[in-house]
Amino acid sequence: MLLQRMVNVVPLWLLVLAVVAVMEIFSVGLMLVSRRKWGIDRLKLNNEVAGIKFSVIGVLYAVLLAFVVIAVWENYNATDTAIRNEAKAVGDLTQLSYALPEQKCSAIRASLSDYVKDVRQTEWGTMAIGLPSKATAHALANLTQAIFDLHADQLKDHALFQQAINLLAAIEDNRNERLDSADGSVPPILWFVLVAGAVITLGYPAFFGTPTLVAQALMTAALAALVALALVPTLVLDFPFTGQVALASDAFDEALQQMPPHLKGHPPPGTELQ
Repeated sequence: MLLQRMVNVVPLWLLVLAVVAVMEIFSVGLMLVSRRKWGIDRLKLNNEVAGIKFSVIGVLYAVLLAFVVIAVWENYNATDTAIRNEAKAVGDLTQLSYALPEQKCSAIRASLSDYVKDVRQTEWGTMAIGLPSKATAHALANLTQAIFDLHADQLKDHALFQQAINLLAAIEDNRNERLDSADGSVPPILWFVLVAGAVITLGYPAFFGTPTLVAQALMTAALAALVALALVPTLVLDFPFTGQVALASDAFDEALQQMPPHLKGHPPPGTELQ
């Protein structure tokens, strides 16, 4: 997606500056062209009628923009919650594995370690461009197979197996939720409406005429800056793993710390001198 690539490549300060500059040039430039072409006396005749219509358009666009901003912010927070829940389920499954027979729990912990490492090192990078990681999917498949290889013959083992299945489902569900958010939650048609609404709203000051050019230019520029500064967070937060405000993988770092030392990339205890 073009918007996602732009957020991923362009620095945040430059993105903000570019969006504000484009809208300022469009709105103020159109107002100046209108004054030059039709003159202040002719534009004054529109002030009363255009003012009423502009207030309606402004309210409609403000409601639409506020709705999208709130929806994007809620999705951003929901994605952050999903990340933490996924990492928490990984940690809980790691702790649960210690109650299983050694030959079974070692395979589960190794698969969990591979999964966490692939999420941190591979999938966080692919999600920045809105794609899942095949390596992470493969690690999750290995974890699933390791859990299904358990044989719950006794009642206690059956309860542990059921809990392991529940934690595996939590990992898969939360992973799917963050992957769904990686490529944005605002559909293209809504982006079109937002951009078209901004063009209409910022073009309307060209129908007004005030005696003081500086005052009208400043009011028009302030409106353009306000709309731009509302659109930028919507654009940036719509892609929670892209750009400089991307969600971090700190929760998985904490989950990795719960792994045995040899699964963190360090040698197991007692082997350093061998």
